[in-house]
Amino acid sequence: MVSDGSASRWFAVRVRPQRERRIVEAFRHKGYEPFLPLYRSRRVWSDRLKEVELPLFPGYVFCRFQAACRLPILTTPGVVYVVGVAGTPAPIEDREVAALQAVARSGLYSEPWRFLRTGQRVQIVAGPLCGLEGIYLDSRGGHRLVVSLTLLQRSVGVGIDCRWAQAVGPLKGRPPGAASVSLGRTERSSRLRRASGTGEGEPPWP
Repeated sequence: MVSDGSASRWFAVRVRPQRERRIVEAFRHKGYEPFLPLYRSRRVWSDRLKEVELPLFPGYVFCRFQAACRLPILTTPGVVYVVGVAGTPAPIEDREVAALQAVARSGLYSEPWRFLRTGQRVQIVAGPLCGLEGIYLDSRGGHRLVVSLTLLQRSVGVGIDCRWAQAVGPLKGRPPGAASVSLGRTERSSRLRRASGTGEGEPPWP
């Protein structure tokens, strides 16, 4: 049994490639609350197309636990380290994880997206993502809400109906090709590094 969850926080756990699902089951078996956001992708298999589910953040599993009691996490086969800052596990904001969970429950099309820092912040006022905030992006592929994990500096783009979005902040700059502020507005300037069971996150996606 794990300790009282009242002091538990969400953390990003770096795992070995293609071991995400197995590690999620191992965490559940140990009594933890893991989370592995997935998306659907079409892949070519010999002479046909096949739709497969892939991790939105390859090589990462999210799990709620107490940082001081992380040994059972670190000793799970396939776990590499817990993402942290200066040797200390760095928790992810609950609202950022809640946003990803809402995306997973919505059933809407989602895909990995480049990390966005500036743009038009909006709130979704209708549809399955009602109440969620993020960056509005109008691209050739359609309208998207971009939600981010600040610690990993990675984002997810979700297909939405533009009528669901309502501006909640001024336009702050315009990244190339975007009319789109990160869901997590606090930026970390600390350098992430690997030490004492914690490690450096992957560099931002292009």
